[in-house]
Amino acid sequence: MKKILISQIVQLQLILLFVTLSAAKVSAQSKAIKDADVIGRWDLTIDHNGKSQPSWLEVQKSGNHTLVGRFTADGGSARPISEVKVADGKYSFSIPPQWENSSRYLDFQFEVNGDAIKGTMVYVDGVTYNFTGVRAPELIRDKAPVWGTPIRLFNGKDLTGWHADGKNQWVVQNGLLTSPHTGSNIITDKTFNDFKLHVEFRFGQGANSGVYLRGRYEVQIMDNTTGPKEPINNVFSAIYGVLPPNKMMSNGPGQWQTYDITLVGRLVTVVANGHTVICNAVIPGITGGAIDSKEGEPGPIYFQCEAGPVDFRNIVITPAK
Repeated sequence: MKKILISQIVQLQLILLFVTLSAAKVSAQSKAIKDADVIGRWDLTIDHNGKSQPSWLEVQKSGNHTLVGRFTADGGSARPISEVKVADGKYSFSIPPQWENSSRYLDFQFEVNGDAIKGTMVYVDGVTYNFTGVRAPELIRDKAPVWGTPIRLFNGKDLTGWHADGKNQWVVQNGLLTSPHTGSNIITDKTFNDFKLHVEFRFGQGANSGVYLRGRYEVQIMDNTTGPKEPINNVFSAIYGVLPPNKMMSNGPGQWQTYDITLVGRLVTVVANGHTVICNAVIPGITGGAIDSKEGEPGPIYFQCEAGPVDFRNIVITPAK
């Protein structure tokens, strides 16, 4: 009887050891499963009938295995992606139209190879376009910037140092850089990397404009008189579609306003009319209207005129050395 009991104890110990080893093996296998290569941020270029259109994609993991994300086209704001699906080594997702005049979804299929991405987009008109892209740079700075000499970008007399991206409606009147009505954007001839920018502006009722940093990230200027009262990500002083201000600080149409903007790598601070509304926040990627998706390169300052009128004055940039 005693020998039988000892035998049963030994058997139980062996079973427990087997279960423990099996659990450890499963745990090790689970840890060995790495995140999908697609996770991260991607700077895209879509070939739209021979014309390059900058776009942006972000993919993140929600919970244990579901992939979600955001997509920015050449216009509009970052659109949420409810699920990025994977099958046979290829990824796909669909998003509803935003400003497109259609009810058809945009469909994407693509594959990732290291730090490169390529695929197709079926647009709302049913036409398929190819796109390529690279993993977006982190733009992390190793040390604080040393600021150089301030540069006055607008001389108050003419458009020297600026050019329009289409038929020009911008004029200089009474020392102001003015767009009297909706029209082309105006862009600095010079490009910049990290900088501090001071700009004063005034917009009319119903106006919609913006200050683009490196030509890729829009600080929104618009009349929110009849719009949302809460600080969401597409109102006055927001980084359009991605970063909301912490408070609505617009003086309203017809009044002079100021932005003091600091951009170092991806870190942005926006002071609107003397109040810090965005503080050292990370800009995740390009916003709609970007000149390109080459985030690692310097870029210009440009003013949008989606709906005028809008005036600018005292435009001063202090680049980092």
